[in-house]
Amino acid sequence: MVEPVPRIETSQGEAEREVKPLPHLRLGVLISGSGTNLQAIIDACESGRLPAAEVALVVSNVAGATGLQRALRHRLPAIYLPWREREESEQRLAALLELFRVDLVVLAGWMRILSADFLARFPRRVINLHPALLPDDPSADVYIASDGSSIPAFRGLHAIRQALEAGVKVTGSTVHYVTPAVDAGPVLCRAEVPILEGDSEETLHERVKAVEHRLVIEAIERWRARELLPQR
Repeated sequence: MVEPVPRIETSQGEAEREVKPLPHLRLGVLISGSGTNLQAIIDACESGRLPAAEVALVVSNVAGATGLQRALRHRLPAIYLPWREREESEQRLAALLELFRVDLVVLAGWMRILSADFLARFPRRVINLHPALLPDDPSADVYIASDGSSIPAFRGLHAIRQALEAGVKVTGSTVHYVTPAVDAGPVLCRAEVPILEGDSEETLHERVKAVEHRLVIEAIERWRARELLPQR
């Protein structure tokens, strides 16, 4: 399940102070495929589930990505960015994010590794959804599940397949800060998903994605609380 946000106790005097509005959050969402997590973010922004936030830009490195059409249906800026030579492509991507004044970059099915130089331009401002349970300690090779079992930390592109091949009983999804080390940044939140008898890579992936749709919203809210609210 999604880990709860710790409750912050306040004194009566603090409670009576004027509550300041949330700082407005401009999101840049990077995709390579269907964009179901992008859709979850759009829906949360439009419904008010994610208040004072908007998708300011959607970028895909795949010309025919369905996620681009999702963005266009909501009249959002949607850009296809061919990914050829990495340094040049990253320069163009960074320029777009700066042009659209993006506060937080969300990798939602983005299938390209970003360099340390790129990440240095957006310190602590890039987060990623990874379809596996990653430990808090980036040097650890296992995650301890809620039932006490030890699960390998499946990093990289084929985490769903690896979980099935390993025969573990639970997997899930993690949202973490992006660092130069792949799938090793500080964890924002995670959620477990049981692996059912007869699961295929496709059926398990669909259930993981369903959990990710609310997990990514939780992660964005936590990021804002950590990175923007303390600055006010």
